[in-house]
Amino acid sequence: MTTYWAEQAWVGGVVEPGVVLEAAASGGLLAAVRTGAGAPPPGATVLRGLTLPGLANAHSHAFHRALRGTVQVGSGTFWTWREVMYDVADRLTPDTYYDLARAVYAEMALAGITCAGEFHYVHHAPGGARYDDPNAMGRALIAAAAAAGIRLTLLDTAYLAGGFGEPPGRHQVRFSDGDAEAWAERAAALAADGAGSGSGSDAADTADAADPGGTTRIGAAVHSVRAVPAGQLATVAAWAADRRAPLHVHLSEQPAENEACAAAHGVTPARLLADHGVLGRRTTAVHATHLTADDIALLGRSGTGVCMCPTTERDLADGIGPAVAVERAGSPLSLGSDSHAVVDLFEETRALELNERLRTRRRGHWTAHHLLRAATEGGYAALGWDAPARLEPGGLADFTTVALDSVRTAGAMPRLGAETAVFAATAADVRHTVVAGRHVVRDGVHALVEDVPGALAAAVGALRG
Repeated sequence: MTTYWAEQAWVGGVVEPGVVLEAAASGGLLAAVRTGAGAPPPGATVLRGLTLPGLANAHSHAFHRALRGTVQVGSGTFWTWREVMYDVADRLTPDTYYDLARAVYAEMALAGITCAGEFHYVHHAPGGARYDDPNAMGRALIAAAAAAGIRLTLLDTAYLAGGFGEPPGRHQVRFSDGDAEAWAERAAALAADGAGSGSGSDAADTADAADPGGTTRIGAAVHSVRAVPAGQLATVAAWAADRRAPLHVHLSEQPAENEACAAAHGVTPARLLADHGVLGRRTTAVHATHLTADDIALLGRSGTGVCMCPTTERDLADGIGPAVAVERAGSPLSLGSDSHAVVDLFEETRALELNERLRTRRRGHWTAHHLLRAATEGGYAALGWDAPARLEPGGLADFTTVALDSVRTAGAMPRLGAETAVFAATAADVRHTVVAGRHVVRDGVHALVEDVPGALAAAVGALRG
């Protein structure tokens, strides 16, 4: 048993002073949560500030972190940005991806993120050649998350085509397994042994030893309706359904996708997914920026979740998605940092509300408590973690502590800690991060990855060619 004492903690939607959190010795769950503890019990680790359930980054492309800054020169569109992204993807190997992802996941831990959903489609070598272990890249990501101390849901992604009726392009051949059956066979081998070893790469060989507590899940993803032929969508959906695994899909991020889908199939992407059995309660649509009223109703009626990525959506000039409307229709919300223009779930969380304020010229679409639930338990649920991501007995022993005495947060009333966290705090205010009861970030310093900025600089530099 590991005992923590939180100066303030968000428990049951209320900020409580003096909360004891007891993490079980195994299983990664909270054995007890006690409020009203005016002083730390003997041997407890003290967490000064406001302790929240762990933040879940429901949509990550770890290698996009190498694009930060470099894609801000000049003008362009999502499609010109994509060409730069492809060039970076071409330089990845299992070992360089491990180095980069380990540093990126450590950056996430420093930002209070305890669980990430990695939307993984860089499966093969440049040119499409298979590694000796066809899952070498996926295993590198699993090992990287374990080494950085965070939970990971690896969303193994089917990416089979370059567009509607088009073969994979020059860059995309390393993403493609050829068809959905081949994708399912490869993904099943990864799911069968989770973090397994034996790929022959130094990165993957560390996976088993680094992940003894079961902090990895394997899910599935359809990259987009343009990247998986309509007749093969059901294969991916069935693979996820058979395993009760989460299934994610990029949906209507760009108007061009909607237009191309209408030209090819006569329906919207959301309708195409519904017609082929992709939508449902274990499915999350990512972005969902350009939806019709019928699309919103389809998502809501099926219980399909929606993951918004506000910092990426504004960085790529995608637009503002209809978050209020999809939630009202019945779609639970989660949040992601996607391309990692920044890694700051507080920024993603408040942007959900602030974007709506800009669009409607009205304040107060969500309360801070509602937004925090999307950033915590909403993300965990979208990533397939069944234990509740809440500070309660039986909940996951994942939490993050935000300073209430920084230049951004000082002076706030303790009872308004949730409002302070959502609307004032940044990733720089995170002081502690605990995952499965393990103290991964202590007083703002990562306990497992020495010199995270240096690790990021080295890993990104290695991909510059």
